[in-house]
Amino acid sequence: MDLKQAGSSLDSLISSFNTRIAELQELVIARNMYPASSVTDLSAIDAALKGMELQVKAIKDRLHEETKAIPKAKKLIAKSLRQQKKLQSMSVYAPSYLPERTATLNLDSDRGLVPEACKQQPNQSTMVEEPAAIPKEKKSRGSPPLWYITAGELDSLSSYMRGRLTLEKVNAAINDMATYAEANAQLIAAPKKKLAENQWERALELKDIATTESIKGKHFFLETDMKGPSLKLDNTGKAILTVLRHLGRISETRMGHHRVIILLKPQ
Repeated sequence: MDLKQAGSSLDSLISSFNTRIAELQELVIARNMYPASSVTDLSAIDAALKGMELQVKAIKDRLHEETKAIPKAKKLIAKSLRQQKKLQSMSVYAPSYLPERTATLNLDSDRGLVPEACKQQPNQSTMVEEPAAIPKEKKSRGSPPLWYITAGELDSLSSYMRGRLTLEKVNAAINDMATYAEANAQLIAAPKKKLAENQWERALELKDIATTESIKGKHFFLETDMKGPSLKLDNTGKAILTVLRHLGRISETRMGHHRVIILLKPQ
């Protein structure tokens, strides 16, 4: 090797050492630059990462629970929709309001009652005989039916027959008819000792009607019972009776001087 080549190799080696030393100096400076704050920052980053990992795990667990609950929620929604359809179909048969059914006859009030003491003989005890068959008649008859009409039934009528009648008016009248029939049933079943003389005469008259073959076991009321609040013996009331007779909710018959309206189940 000549002198020129040896000098060139030495210069290259020295340059390499200088480059390496410069790099080491830069690394030392970077290592020693703000050492305390660097450790604190790294610890904060580590804590933040661990917190995020916990949050991600909680989200995954929650998603897993929600995924498992989806089939149950779908079944519940399906049941709710079926129930909603049933309620909608039932609401068609009901009027916009349903007043509480109360019989027009109150057998326990003082008005229209005859004191029991006047009905008892001096030597009779308080156990006065009562007709044993009366409760059976009331039980077998049951409560008057409330077969409301639907909007479709009302719309199926001719405009001449329907007139100005609305679904609410007709169904409210059906509620009144059930009240009249229930009052008559109570009057028929009432013991004689609890009725005034005028009521007893009406009860006998109703019993005669109730025992007629065509009416026996059915709920009925008289045309003279139509005193409201929704069904009255006026043009509107007569129109309602015509509509209900056409729709198969009632039938009519004549008993003596009385016009009897019988409640029917629609066919």
